Amino acid sequence: MIGVAIAAGFVGTLVMTTIVRASSELGLTRMDFALLLGTTVSENRSRARAWGYVFHFVIGIVFAVAYGEFFVLVGRASWQLGALLGALHAVFDGTVLVSVLLPVVHPRIGTPETAANEIALVEPPGFLMLNYGRGSFVVLLVALVAYGAVVGLIISTSSIM
Repeated sequence: MIGVAIAAGFVGTLVMTTIVRASSELGLTRMDFALLLGTTVSENRSRARAWGYVFHFVIGIVFAVAYGEFFVLVGRASWQLGALLGALHAVFDGTVLVSVLLPVVHPRIGTPETAANEIALVEPPGFLMLNYGRGSFVVLLVALVAYGAVVGLIISTSSIM
């Protein structure tokens, strides 16, 4: 199961990343997962983006394994169940993880307490990621629903379920 989940996580993360990147290019959001994640380890924006993509794909694979374990626990997998998990994931990310927890642990993200002489590399996302544009949460929701659907589809069509 783990090999299938890893492959599903890679493909799902590729789909999610493509949706977010295309939405950014179309002006629907200013979200940049790679920069957000990568600036935790580097101040150099180019290097940070490279590290961020590595982190993003690793995290995507880890979540796919968790989704796979959930599917095993409930005894079935489908693209619909995966999409539902993706939607729940988006709500958690948009309301708690990115808006509340990330600014507390990210060393280079701006906060309301950041002084004028301190330069944050990354703007804090805010509740529902509104600081990255009005459409950011919708983009996140669509991207994670697609991610979950892809992961669910790949796992459900494998011989392990």
